[in-house]
Amino acid sequence: MANDTKERILAAALEMFSQNGYAGTNIRELSASLGLVKSGVYKHYESKEAIWNALLDEMIAYYEEHFGSPEHLPSVPDSLEGLIQMTMQMVDFTVHDKRIIMTRKVLTLEQFRDVRARELATKHFLTGLTDMFTQVFLGMMDKGLLRREDPKMLAFAYTAPISALIHLCDREPEKANEAIAQIETFSRHFIKTYGGTDVIPE
Repeated sequence: MANDTKERILAAALEMFSQNGYAGTNIRELSASLGLVKSGVYKHYESKEAIWNALLDEMIAYYEEHFGSPEHLPSVPDSLEGLIQMTMQMVDFTVHDKRIIMTRKVLTLEQFRDVRARELATKHFLTGLTDMFTQVFLGMMDKGLLRREDPKMLAFAYTAPISALIHLCDREPEKANEAIAQIETFSRHFIKTYGGTDVIPE
């Protein structure tokens, strides 16, 4: 029961932080949204900062479990079409999963206030993606699927436009379908440019 309450507190905190930011969220409103009094929240978390840090820990675990990370790499595709499928599955998840959407909003809002949020924003929006796809592309090069190039530079060239389009989905949700289609078009262009021995169907 206690763990259920803790999870409910974190879920409500994520929603409030994503809408109002850290400074704009207070424990009284958070408690009321859960049908609790402030002491009921403080029974599980000693402060708003403790809730914040527990939420960041949960964000990291959830993201790595469902999306991947340099420490939890996805399988190396066996074909160029497999790279497109893997990419679009990741994009579909990150654009439509409510918790991931709110996590991106929280990190975007708080990256200038909180050092951990800044580090996580850099990792999730840039370096983590680059590092993850560096390993994926290196494996694809070893399979002869991609030209032998600098895998880190290829990973950066691949992930930066995709990340930018995902942020567009956050800012302008009505453009999500257009952005997702553009990502797939870009992915196909990328493999036509850098593909090795595999042949991608039109």
